[in-house]
Amino acid sequence: MPRRTKIVATIGPASSSPEVLERMILAGMDVARLNFSHGTEQDHQNRIEMIRSIAKKLGRTVGILGDLQGPKIRVGKFRDSRIVLKAGDRFILDADCALGDQERVGLDYKELPRDVSSGDALLLDDGKIELRVDHVTGNQVHTTVIQGGPLSNNKGINRRGGGLTAPALTEKDMEDIKLAARLRVDYLAVSFPRSGADVQWARDLMVKAGGHAQIQSKIERAEAIDALEDIIAASDSIMVARGDLAVEVGDAAVPAMQKRMIRLAREMNKTVITATQMMESMISSPVPTRAEVSDVANAVLDGSDAVMLSAESAAGQFPVEAIAAMARVCTEAEKQDTQTFVERQDLDRIERVEKAVARAVIHTTRHLEVKAIAALTQSGTTALLMSRADVNVPIYAMTPVEETQRKVTLFRGVYPVDFQHGMEPAEVMAQAEAQLLQLGAVKKGDLILLTIGEPIGKPGGTNTMKIIRIGERN
Repeated sequence: MPRRTKIVATIGPASSSPEVLERMILAGMDVARLNFSHGTEQDHQNRIEMIRSIAKKLGRTVGILGDLQGPKIRVGKFRDSRIVLKAGDRFILDADCALGDQERVGLDYKELPRDVSSGDALLLDDGKIELRVDHVTGNQVHTTVIQGGPLSNNKGINRRGGGLTAPALTEKDMEDIKLAARLRVDYLAVSFPRSGADVQWARDLMVKAGGHAQIQSKIERAEAIDALEDIIAASDSIMVARGDLAVEVGDAAVPAMQKRMIRLAREMNKTVITATQMMESMISSPVPTRAEVSDVANAVLDGSDAVMLSAESAAGQFPVEAIAAMARVCTEAEKQDTQTFVERQDLDRIERVEKAVARAVIHTTRHLEVKAIAALTQSGTTALLMSRADVNVPIYAMTPVEETQRKVTLFRGVYPVDFQHGMEPAEVMAQAEAQLLQLGAVKKGDLILLTIGEPIGKPGGTNTMKIIRIGERN
């Protein structure tokens, strides 16, 4: 049984050479994340071409996730690059300040003075520093330091409880969406959406730019929790982005929110990535901590489609080892019985033919000893629906469509197969059997389920399930 939970790895300085990328793919990277906060257009293009070239050489399919920077609200720069704040200090966030000092610092988000009021808690540098707003005068936010520490250039600002009004897409993001369309990324991650309308805004811009990327929403604002179902409904995928979210809602609230987000995404037939500090110690250590192992395992047991590495693979000393460690943990966690997801779905709501076929497949796998599911597909929709139940049977998305092959790299328990089939049903069945045998997925005498849209070649969704014993066709 191949590993079902997928691994997303961020590409950066530590992972941009052909040699390292090849080892990362062999270690288990399914999707490569490109962070549009860093790098030039040429950098991103070079990396995508390299990843796809190496994957093709290895006979693998690797998806590409482009991650928009979003409205990251930051302090400006300091004259001496860094200061140290102490509890009780007075400190001013000044939208008009050019270079900061011990008493004040500038803002890249000039609207901050309009978004805060007396008594608000502002959290800097991922919550390491806490400021209490005393009063606002013009473009200046006067604060008292509650929790001090070192503060350097361009560190982020969050307001506890959320409420900052920066739009979900900046001018840079809009240009990066055009870039993502030109580079044919498979997934586009939208940072800090507050509503389904924010997600639709990004989707409209992607379509206008001629792109076909799946839209993924990063849940990292307090407001996003209140609009969670609306955001998931507007998205193809979500990311449980625990960094900024923990700063805004409090770290203790995040684990329960993570479970809720994963459950809702699966119920609404969307994919979900769990991210942030999953193997953080492996930036400088060749082995993870026991707590990190438990964190990854619990994300798998919760039903995540994928788990993600950030700095561990982008800038760490052990990018390949981090992927290999994550793969080991996922594989071990998957040995537990996780077939509870189908029970969470409303089995009476079958409004589409593809869903009816998917449910029939799920039901059959519970009663027959099925070794593999062959989903002959153009869009990947039926494979996605089947993957929501986590049936413990590998699902092979057999498709001639390259974009679909790359899209399903994020689906839990689904594996892309380049399938260039004929038009006659008997020929298609024989080809599917032969390809599964060639992959080593089945052997003669094994039982498989095959889903297909008939008549073959006619536009439309999957409408047929067949039960086939390998080697017994006339």
